[in-house]
Amino acid sequence: MTRLLLRADGSGSIGIGHVARAVAFAEEACERGWDVTFSGLLDGADWFADRLGELGVRHLPPADEAALGQLAADVDAVLVDHYDLGELRQPLNRAGAALVSLEGGTFGRRAADIVVDAGLHGEPRPPDGSPVVLSGPRFAPLRRAVVDAREQRQPGSGPPRVVVVVGGGALWRDTVTGLLRALRDTGLPFTADVLAHGEPELPEPAPGQRFQLAKPDTELPKRLAATDLAVSAAGVTLLELCCVGVPAALVCLVDNQRAGYLAAVERGLAAGLGTAGELAASPAHATGVLARLLADRVARERMAADAAATVDGRGAARVLDAVEDVLR
Repeated sequence: MTRLLLRADGSGSIGIGHVARAVAFAEEACERGWDVTFSGLLDGADWFADRLGELGVRHLPPADEAALGQLAADVDAVLVDHYDLGELRQPLNRAGAALVSLEGGTFGRRAADIVVDAGLHGEPRPPDGSPVVLSGPRFAPLRRAVVDAREQRQPGSGPPRVVVVVGGGALWRDTVTGLLRALRDTGLPFTADVLAHGEPELPEPAPGQRFQLAKPDTELPKRLAATDLAVSAAGVTLLELCCVGVPAALVCLVDNQRAGYLAAVERGLAAGLGTAGELAASPAHATGVLARLLADRVARERMAADAAATVDGRGAARVLDAVEDVLR
């Protein structure tokens, strides 16, 4: 039996995208009969903790570099999805484990037995001795619930249904409030589910508009399956939106989202609202982009089809196939 250790963190301040990818790998590994352990924070991600529990995955406290070296002696592979840990390959290899490292461009970059950069950007990577580099959205690890939503996708026929989902917790409260005002200022009818921590300010809706505030939960993929437009950050959720086939308008919150944001906009897989700072300084641009998307169903569905063709949801399986090859 292959033994896999997953290392990732999630919290209200850093978001839960790294943990979402870890859950995708846990689902695929458990289906293969592997023994899986997770090490990391799960603050503000109780539903992911529950999912790991359903799978029978053991949960350990967050391990630093030294602790990972010790834990590696009892597993065959360690998969690290963390931007703040340093070089790990040599100590993990000495302990008898292969290292799989997820990175996003230069963020989280380290030498590994298998490197995975599943972003849309396709940046060249300087050689560092890593023998296997898996690059591009074919390797994006997505949870089963997201892949199921892809199969269940059914846009509405009435006024557009909008989902506003911006990770990072209360830190981005003002940005979410700005996005909601931009939506309101389109003057067009819609129903918007606002999935956010931090209690953003809901604007007074224009005629035919409705805002509903809810905490992020396990129902996001189901919501996306019936959504006509998503307003989202450009992190892991971007690849989930592509897989499901949801038209999206993106805001770039942090530097590690910039490459994916630009690639998605340049390739026509999503529309760009700018950075959080640009949104605050010039909300009229976001209002114009959102108005065009809300008014043009054909353009939305063309964008969604291109996005779905780019991300098929089989990334976790492809990565674990590569792990099996390395361990042979």
